[in-house]
Amino acid sequence: MVTPEQAAAAATSRVGTDVPRIALTGVHGFGAHHLANLERLQAAGKLKLVAIADPNPPAPGRLGDGVEVFHALDELLDSGLGPDVVIIATPIHTHAKLGLLALAAGADVYLEKPTAASLSQFEELRAAASAAGRSVQVGFQSLGSLALPALARIIHDGSLGTIRGYSATGLWLRDRAYFQRSGWAGKRSLHGYDVVDGVTTNALAHAVATALLIAGITSAESIDTVETDLYRANDVESDDTTTVRITPKVGPAVVCALTLCAPEQKEPFVTVHGTAGTAVFYYTTDVVEITTEAGTTRTSYARADLLENLLAHRASGTPLLSSLENSGAFMRVLEAVRTAPDPSPIPTHYVDWVGEGTAAHPVVSGVSEWIQRATTAQATFSEIGAPWARPASATDTIVVSGTEVAREISGERVAPTLSPRPYLHPVTTLSGVVVTDAMPLDHVWHLGVGVALQDVNAVNFWGGRTYRREDAGYVWRPDHGRIERISSQDLSSPESSTPNAEESRVEELLWTGPDGAKMLAETRVWSWQLVDAVAWRLTLSFTLTPADTEPISLGSPGSNGRDQGGYGGFFWRFPPVDGINVRTATAQGEEAVHGSRTPWLAWSANFAGQPATLIFQTPPEANDPWFVRASGYPGVGSSLAWDTAVVLQPGESLTRTIAVTIANGLPTDHQINEWMRAK
Repeated sequence: MVTPEQAAAAATSRVGTDVPRIALTGVHGFGAHHLANLERLQAAGKLKLVAIADPNPPAPGRLGDGVEVFHALDELLDSGLGPDVVIIATPIHTHAKLGLLALAAGADVYLEKPTAASLSQFEELRAAASAAGRSVQVGFQSLGSLALPALARIIHDGSLGTIRGYSATGLWLRDRAYFQRSGWAGKRSLHGYDVVDGVTTNALAHAVATALLIAGITSAESIDTVETDLYRANDVESDDTTTVRITPKVGPAVVCALTLCAPEQKEPFVTVHGTAGTAVFYYTTDVVEITTEAGTTRTSYARADLLENLLAHRASGTPLLSSLENSGAFMRVLEAVRTAPDPSPIPTHYVDWVGEGTAAHPVVSGVSEWIQRATTAQATFSEIGAPWARPASATDTIVVSGTEVAREISGERVAPTLSPRPYLHPVTTLSGVVVTDAMPLDHVWHLGVGVALQDVNAVNFWGGRTYRREDAGYVWRPDHGRIERISSQDLSSPESSTPNAEESRVEELLWTGPDGAKMLAETRVWSWQLVDAVAWRLTLSFTLTPADTEPISLGSPGSNGRDQGGYGGFFWRFPPVDGINVRTATAQGEEAVHGSRTPWLAWSANFAGQPATLIFQTPPEANDPWFVRASGYPGVGSSLAWDTAVVLQPGESLTRTIAVTIANGLPTDHQINEWMRAK
């Protein structure tokens, strides 16, 4: 065994030599790529390959003259060859052990990704590299792209406006043979050792690492939270379909939505979401696509080889492009995946198998669209309601006649530019037909059922772009507020145990501006009851009161000059439907009922093939007009400020109460009127 003193002396004597001496451990899998690259660089006179280590060495004659062959790295290092650089391209769970051996022998290290199988192993490597005074390059090859500094300049110069967030999209497919290629493939652990294989930490790890670097998140310490949402369609331990949201202590979040169960293989990419445009980096081909109002440009870039970069670093101090230190943020993500509960199996009825035998691969139902929704909304599969995902964590539920018919979501993890706020989703009929949607692609700030306003003293509590009179259109502004539920209490009555009895929940909420200033205090009461065998009623009553001593103006795009655009207040977003029939007692169709003032409005449609009807009743406190959308997107609201803002003086309150009957089937007007009278 080489002593630390001998290793240090050997390392010192080797620095600055003309031709670095390289050893490679692991010559199969990605190791074969390294072997070919070493032969290229050796032919160019930039290095000399002196040894390889692999229990299954290449066939005789495959290696050049003078390359010694060992079965293990420790044998190689004990041989006295003293390589300047050791390249490690071995299974994940061996990375830390072999990296420590190479560092102890005084070599610089090129370590394939992921850096290690746990955050603690990463810290060991970092301490060992520092103590030995050696350098470690991590094999995230995409970080050698010359597109990255160009993209950094584009972000810095403001061409994309204010950056709202970052996302990584990965739509790959892998067959059964992929998970049978080795004993560790698809494993979270093996023989008691962490492996942490998976779409996030291995197959599409470059997507995660590249997105983190573009976002300027490099250290584990710079991250506030990592939220994982892990699933698998394959019969393996590891995740193959996942969303991960990384929120730094400063700056916008990074959301990675990745799968190995796509219908077809597509080029992965990282997106920078700005208020004035987007930048998409296709990191496998080093192409950047910039889209702004001026149009779309597409530019190809060259890529630096990470081994050559490591050699330049040794010779002249050129900064490492993918240093061990800067892989800390990725390791924080890996650690979150490692310590998360095992991935949830995706129900088989949401998975189609394509092909035969070991060439067969799973396709998760709608996964391409759900990944797009997740990255656009900066949300997890659970939060956007993918049907094969776990239900979103609810603060409360609503149960009618023993059936859960609604879940209340706190909204605290909603992206800031979507105006975080509590909402109900999913809401269902008594037979389980889902009649709400949250974060749909057309308007990702639409959140199920709730209360939202786009102009509260110029603060946007609706989400998305803001419509202002001076702009005569929608513009991204740093004006998004937040609504937080402060308290909640379920109210019961002596009749609560009897059939058709109404139950209620009273909540206190606080509306705050982007600077944290208190703007509105809200008292919100949800009430629910069984109507009959096919219908139940949901009632929302909300009271808004200025939270400070200044008047509060409650406005809308309509009050800011947008014709027929007076949405705000109560709003209900429907899922994709067909066969829409929206009507009142005197009119039918979107154009006729939009902006009308009638006692009730009925919305009937086929929800995923199941007919259902919702009947909205006008608030008793005011004859507000209905806001209706059917052709562009499906939604109904009761407009609090249709074309004129409502101003509340300090101490003054405004109350609106909306009752909605949610029914299976297609009731007649007579049945609707009966339900109205029975209220």
